[in-house]
Amino acid sequence: MSTAITYSRYGGPEVLTLTEVDTPEPGPGQVRIKLRAVAINLIDLKIRSGMMEGIFPIEFPVLPGRDVAGVVDKVGEGASASVGDEVFGVASLGGYSEYALLDRPVAKPKEVSFETAAALVTVGEAAYRGLHHLGVQGGQTLLVHGAGGSVGTIAVQLAVARGITVVGTAGGQEIDRVGKLGATAVRYGEGWADRVRAAARQGVDYVFDTAGAGLLPDSIALVGEATRVITIADHAAAQQGVRFTGGDPTDRFPQSLPLLAKLNAEGKLDVPVWRTYPLAEAARAQADIEAHRNQGKVILLP
Repeated sequence: MSTAITYSRYGGPEVLTLTEVDTPEPGPGQVRIKLRAVAINLIDLKIRSGMMEGIFPIEFPVLPGRDVAGVVDKVGEGASASVGDEVFGVASLGGYSEYALLDRPVAKPKEVSFETAAALVTVGEAAYRGLHHLGVQGGQTLLVHGAGGSVGTIAVQLAVARGITVVGTAGGQEIDRVGKLGATAVRYGEGWADRVRAAARQGVDYVFDTAGAGLLPDSIALVGEATRVITIADHAAAQQGVRFTGGDPTDRFPQSLPLLAKLNAEGKLDVPVWRTYPLAEAARAQADIEAHRNQGKVILLP
């Protein structure tokens, strides 16, 4: 037996409970890791609240979490890692726990902390995927909505490193941080499109929406056609003719994780971690996320 955080009904953070669960055993190709860090994602909160009922079917009790990092302590037949390896990746059965199973363990560079490795899994892959699908090239101009958020922050850095001119919309408290990443920061709110036009006199070629705040119609007007806009956050995308990416489990780029970890190890990609909490304080951690959005990733330490 081992310790995990589970919940048996929808509700607020208070439904998260520290419980004893069976320690998982790795199957063929899998590894089991002793967790050192697990990242909390906003989707964890949405599923827990019941907001995603009917979209993400679940069975109670739920063991939440997916972005994990730790040390391999047991391997299944044909696994691609060995006992003692430091790895990270997507947990197959949930990650708010002492132990987790990985189908695709990714080697963690020694220069990358366990907290950072866990933090970059979902948001890093989403940022990489959005840029890949858009096909934006060096010398072009990209508008990133939500540039101060976890996905937007990484998307800005990846784009700037490729020689792309980036304009990012952000909240007032995030303006300075977005500017330091190499983007031209533009304040959210009424009139944002005019502020973007003023900041990008050369025009905008593509839009990556990570905010999901009803920004698609004006975004399409900026670039001239819906095919130059992509979103990971606005579920009304299809009504606008805009591609939504992230809903299809096969629409993933796990091969991006070694690259992202390498960039962080080389000091070329910053993954902001806001706070860390003991595993037992998962409820407090989620409550703090609900009260303080866009401050960086929150990590549980089993």
